[in-house]
Amino acid sequence: MDFSALEFAISALNIMLDPARLMVLAAGVLVGLTIGVIPGLGGIVGIALLIPFTFEMDPYSAFAFLIGIGAVTTTSDTVPAVLFGVPGTTGSAATILDGHPLAKRGQAGRAFGAAYTASLLGGLAGAVLLAVSIPVLRPVILYLGSPELLAICVFGMSMVAVLSGKAPLRGMVAGGIGLMVAMVGSDPQTGTMRWTFDTLYLWDGLPLVPITLGLFALPELADLAIRRQSIGRQARVDTRSGQLQGIRDSLKRWWLVLRCSWIGAALGAVPGMGAAVIDWLAYGHALKTEKDTERFGEGDIRGVIASESSNNAKEGGALVPTLAFGVPGSASMAILLGAFTMHGLVPGPRMLTENLEVTYSIVWSLALANVLGAGLCLTFSNQLARVATIRMGLLLPVVLAIIFLGAFQGSRQWGDLHVLLGFGVFGWVMKQQGWPRPPLILGVVLGDIVERYLFISVNRYDWAWLSRPLVILFFTLALLGLLGPLVRNLRAAVGKGSGLRLRPRFSTSALFTVSILAVLVGFVLVTSQWNFEARIVPLAVGYTAMICAILSVINEVFLRSATGAALERESSAEASGKGEALTLNGQTVLIRAAEFFAWCGGYLLLARVTGMLPSIFVFVVLGVRFWGRETIAWALGLGIGVTAFSWLLFDRVLSIPWPQNLLGGIFPALQPFLR
Repeated sequence: MDFSALEFAISALNIMLDPARLMVLAAGVLVGLTIGVIPGLGGIVGIALLIPFTFEMDPYSAFAFLIGIGAVTTTSDTVPAVLFGVPGTTGSAATILDGHPLAKRGQAGRAFGAAYTASLLGGLAGAVLLAVSIPVLRPVILYLGSPELLAICVFGMSMVAVLSGKAPLRGMVAGGIGLMVAMVGSDPQTGTMRWTFDTLYLWDGLPLVPITLGLFALPELADLAIRRQSIGRQARVDTRSGQLQGIRDSLKRWWLVLRCSWIGAALGAVPGMGAAVIDWLAYGHALKTEKDTERFGEGDIRGVIASESSNNAKEGGALVPTLAFGVPGSASMAILLGAFTMHGLVPGPRMLTENLEVTYSIVWSLALANVLGAGLCLTFSNQLARVATIRMGLLLPVVLAIIFLGAFQGSRQWGDLHVLLGFGVFGWVMKQQGWPRPPLILGVVLGDIVERYLFISVNRYDWAWLSRPLVILFFTLALLGLLGPLVRNLRAAVGKGSGLRLRPRFSTSALFTVSILAVLVGFVLVTSQWNFEARIVPLAVGYTAMICAILSVINEVFLRSATGAALERESSAEASGKGEALTLNGQTVLIRAAEFFAWCGGYLLLARVTGMLPSIFVFVVLGVRFWGRETIAWALGLGIGVTAFSWLLFDRVLSIPWPQNLLGGIFPALQPFLR
């Protein structure tokens, strides 16, 4: 490490050791641990939900809070995996194989001790990789210009094929939709209003926060509402006895921990390599390299150690391309990119030059969060286990209320809540039809960056920039990344004998793709009327997405067998995220989903009439009492508590400018009480 980097690292450590920032980091860790225990949420939802709470923080505190959340969800997700056989996040799926059998034999404490220690060591390994990468990448970054950065962004977008599991065509369409969403609003070069439909709210574009919450948070909560049950039903669990033995197991097998941590950190640095893959690769590595593996899958502590050390290490690895090149290493990193722009930071070269102190503060936050998270899990594992037993009737109205207030921080207009609900419905339908959502949010995040770098490259170098060596290299890699999964899927289809289907079969998935295609055609027709400078990039994206949608429809209707269709829909849990709700009757799922979104729409209508805070109280009370079938005491208690918390935080502390509501407009004297 060069001396300048060392000086920045020491300075960043001094900044992070400030008591106030340590408290913010600890708060993020506590939230992350709680979210990790609740299956279906995870780091993506946690970061998306709480980004609005960082608006008034300085960058050091903001990223300490967000990194604290994201770094430890894969620590506490061990609780439901071991105790109930249900993964808290996709990164703990492999932990179930040996962790749950250990719990059945009365050795849950041993499994937790080994898992938390392995998570701690793995998280520190990821932080070390990030710290070592910074001085190595700094001289490289200085030689990159706008053409190279554009090529890297295009390469990052090509990772939609990887983020899409077995549905690369759908992933490309979703990525294209994300890029087009990012272009809504005034064109920065010509001032042309793109897809604003004469709506003032859309002039500045769609805010990232309500889009992210709609795509990721609402669909997961909808599935929890559809299932209508807690994950675990045990009132009391003992997770402490045997923890010391589990700690000794991890320390004794330090070489296994180190190897699997390296695997997790290295694969985490590969854009698009999801957590659902990494823990299985580490588990397979342990299975092949360890001796006497006959009991793997039946309660071998080494299986727990391998999985847990890798899934925590991946976070440090995923931050490497995110910080250095602005290419997210995972879906949660794509959301974190949005947080950078909200705090006036540009992911990429500036993070390793002008903002190096902030970058090193992120390294220290990652290391400290893992230490704190493992310590809290070892101390309060019994209490964390009880979170998984909270009744959905109590949990859902409270979390939804926080989501409504969080989405409102996008631009602090009523339109934010409309965007939240619209993308919530769209995201839930995508999830049920096997469409990957991470590519869409990746397109939203990278859209402005891609268009800006393209404009600079063309204006400064004309078209000569296309002949630059690194541009050619990354464009080639992007092309291979996009075509590779398509070729593999085609070979697999031919190998299975799918062939051409003479009688086309129209499934709901194909009809959904056709509807997406129709919307794309409409947007392209509108785009063709703009100035050349304003329409060139949107048309290129629109036509590409249309071609991919057409190919996907052909593949769905004419080419694939029923087996192939099922295989494509069953993409990775992180990509498509099909929930357990689909084990219910299809009509029941639709009715309960309609009820859930009707409750959300009812809140929106009530908020327009009475204001956000009074409607929060009514929403929580009615939700807990009639939706959750809880007692009046629980309903009123939670309603008062959530409303008081929201008023103190948003009105008194953050001084949010609340929008005008109907009653406040009719009776101005009531406006101070109708926030």
